[in-house]
Amino acid sequence: MQHNATEVTAAGIARLAGVGRAAVSNWRRRHADFPKPVGGTEASPTFALAEVEAWLRDQGKLAEVPLRERVWQQVAGHPEGPVTALVHAGCVLLLINDRPTDWLEVSAGSDERLAALLPAALDQVIAPRFGAPRERAVNTPTGPELLTSAALLRGAAELAADRGARQAYEFLLGRHLDANPRQYTLTPGDLATLMAGLAGPARTVLDPACGTGALLRAVAAGPDQELYGQDSAPDLAALCGLRLAIQGKAAVRTAAGDSLRADAHSTLKADAVVCHPPFNERNWGHDELAYDARWEYGFPARTESELAWVQHALAHLKDGGSAVVLMPPAAASRRSGRRVRADLLRRGALRAVIALPVGAAPPYNIPLHIWVLRRPEKAPAQPELLLVDTGASAGEGRGFDWAAVRSAVLDAWRPFERTGSAREEPGFSRSVPVIELLDDDVDLAPARHLPPDAAPGGSEQLARVRDHLGDTLRLTSDLTPPEARRSSPVRWPLITVGELARGGALLLRTGGNTAPARAAVLADHDVLAGTAPSGNLPEGDEEAVLVETGDVVVPVLGGGSVARVVDEDTAGAVLGRNLTLLRPDPAALDPWFLAGFLRGTANNRQASSYASTATRLDVRRLQLPRLALEDQHRYGERFRALAEFEDALRRAGRLGEQLVRGMYDGLTDGTVTPD
Repeated sequence: MQHNATEVTAAGIARLAGVGRAAVSNWRRRHADFPKPVGGTEASPTFALAEVEAWLRDQGKLAEVPLRERVWQQVAGHPEGPVTALVHAGCVLLLINDRPTDWLEVSAGSDERLAALLPAALDQVIAPRFGAPRERAVNTPTGPELLTSAALLRGAAELAADRGARQAYEFLLGRHLDANPRQYTLTPGDLATLMAGLAGPARTVLDPACGTGALLRAVAAGPDQELYGQDSAPDLAALCGLRLAIQGKAAVRTAAGDSLRADAHSTLKADAVVCHPPFNERNWGHDELAYDARWEYGFPARTESELAWVQHALAHLKDGGSAVVLMPPAAASRRSGRRVRADLLRRGALRAVIALPVGAAPPYNIPLHIWVLRRPEKAPAQPELLLVDTGASAGEGRGFDWAAVRSAVLDAWRPFERTGSAREEPGFSRSVPVIELLDDDVDLAPARHLPPDAAPGGSEQLARVRDHLGDTLRLTSDLTPPEARRSSPVRWPLITVGELARGGALLLRTGGNTAPARAAVLADHDVLAGTAPSGNLPEGDEEAVLVETGDVVVPVLGGGSVARVVDEDTAGAVLGRNLTLLRPDPAALDPWFLAGFLRGTANNRQASSYASTATRLDVRRLQLPRLALEDQHRYGERFRALAEFEDALRRAGRLGEQLVRGMYDGLTDGTVTPD
């Protein structure tokens, strides 16, 4: 076995073979020739990827490892770690993107020849795209370093030939980010698009907390564009730089280091700054930066790290340049920051505060704000501040229509950007004279300054809700299941979902990591709440799984016993993450029978595995009784009736909440009398 060969876990083997982890455990027990562990721990061993591939082929369990899966396993199991693997792969994909003939020349021959010739070829693209070695986050790997990655580099090149260099790198980086959600604070793609739209077109753009480059990537490309980034994590600065360079032709200057303490772009004056800074940092440099020239609008308190980032962004703008910064809602009202907020308002630097719906970005449990700022060329005579609250767009769970939110926000911002004022939209937006905000608190929370959005029709609207609730409650009563007849427990012969899949009675698919642009996504919270598709996935060209009428969708996280039969309204949506789809053959399985038995508590308990923070369901281990199709239909009709009753209960609950909220609002604002 090659020293330092790529290793793969049991979960990786299961993904390669398209089976559950239980099947891999069975193979290890039943087959003496199964590859022996080469690393890891007793509880989580790792295996040599090449040996695993050979064994799977010899056993006839795998005709050929899918290309992208093989390359991903080489990234995940790289002896120097996945980040090093992504940097090496990114450098080669950049070479393929910019100078493809150079790659063909150096890749011919042995791995040793490749490693010897590749550094010089990489220098030809890295230096022009990233600048001088001392200033850049991406450095040319050495020959010995690249030799360890030779198989990965050839695989990445093959993947680029199949999908394109940009798509190949987006796939590998996206898979790494999905596999390590706790290591990174990501900016969702839809939010990045909105922030870039607020910033507008720009030739020079800076992100001083660039992370993996989501915000810089969202900025519209233009001729001679220059993208600057900095991140305190050297790994992220390198990955961001490669991602941006592979995406387009802009000059990319990313650096590692703390932007507040060690500004790598101290002399830069950019057209635009976009930033998703770390929140609630106490150790941001308060003591050593007391006399820094950036605090033009007041020295931020120790607890106001976000206001330090805001002034850092303003300090890097040309006169008239725009900054768009994601902020926690507390930054708009904390008393410790009121003096800085007041000066930002007086001098016309703060132009808009936009409250996002809950769930727009991590942390998902609070409604974050976007601050739009501009470096004023001169102080306006009577400045105004645009306040926007999109909280009403939030749906059930974490879902909402991002396209509608983006359109509404930009429709409010663009007239204000041109004229400095905008018409009032009750409950949504208002252009507020700054003088009204300069009180003792300088509270900029949009909801506190917007007139309420009066419910259309007032008491008449509440009457309609009440009538609808009454109809729903009567329907709920009609749908109440009949009295259950007592019976002795039945011992059916059972069969697992995995066995049904192998026998062709159903097709089993899992949700992907990307979706086509503007596609409806069925998320796990939609399945749990019984609501319409409202999820979000990054845009990508990975083949999406589309749900069809009669499919059964099961969430695999959380430990709940839920299964949803897809109806005509939901059909066509993209299957989201953490969902498994079962598509039964109508000649063999009734979908309602299937969904009903999958919801059994005991069934879910025996098919679940437990980790420290979550319960995961192995759908293949769920069991069904072996019944004739006619008997399945009988059970299916009963399960369908239960599902209709459950939907009516949910609808009644939502209408009841709407009626109660409307009555409270009407009584308190005087539109409804107590008589």
